[in-house]
Amino acid sequence: MEPTKNYPGITSPISLEGPKLVDLKLSEKLEEAMRPHGVFESEEEMSHRMEILNRINTLVRKWIKDVSRQKSEINYLEYKINAFGGKVCIFGSYRLGAHTKGADIDTVCIAPGHVDRSDFFSSFVEVLKHTPEVKDLRAIEEAYVPLIKMTFDGIELDMVFARLTLPQIPDEIDLRDESLLRHLNTKCVRSLNGCRVTDEILHLVPNQHNFRRTLLAIKIWAKKKGIYSKVLGFLGGVSWAILVARVCQLYPNAAPATLLHKFS
Repeated sequence: MEPTKNYPGITSPISLEGPKLVDLKLSEKLEEAMRPHGVFESEEEMSHRMEILNRINTLVRKWIKDVSRQKSEINYLEYKINAFGGKVCIFGSYRLGAHTKGADIDTVCIAPGHVDRSDFFSSFVEVLKHTPEVKDLRAIEEAYVPLIKMTFDGIELDMVFARLTLPQIPDEIDLRDESLLRHLNTKCVRSLNGCRVTDEILHLVPNQHNFRRTLLAIKIWAKKKGIYSKVLGFLGGVSWAILVARVCQLYPNAAPATLLHKFS
């Protein structure tokens, strides 16, 4: 066995054995068994989600430019305004690739340092009010993690807000970078937590495809058993994902059917 440090996780894997033919066939049967439960979206449905995210990202970037122009006390030059950027990042089950048909999308609006949370819950809400695709708009500022809830072109979407202490937001920003948390207020740290945890899980699993298939199977099982609910005192989505990720670390080369068996 190679040193522990060569593997993700706190220990070395239990087994490095790859899948046998029977394991691959069982994994195919597992996927067939999951299909009636509506866990796999069509190409059209996946494209629709991507269009929604592109649209909301465009709205956010334009809104940040408009807010910057209105900051008369700062008086930014136009070329600087165009460089401020802004970004919508996804997290939760959709980011993990373990969402089901019609599931909501969890997002975080990343803004540069001169854009305030008050701007997000005032002028950006107004932007959304005048966006035809947006229905059922609600701003919940008093929540533990303040957020905006909406239905965007038929898909439920939640958006939290984080202002980073950066003058510009690069397109390829890595939210796992702990230096980004410096000097942030508690609400912004909480808003970033979802993305940071999700990205870290994906970073630490040896095979993302096998992880996603196994997690989907576990979610179906947990929901059918009535134990998939953080609100009711059971495990929530992130907790199940962490448990499945750990099994994937212990059996890094195993097929989804094997991982499901080892989980149980």
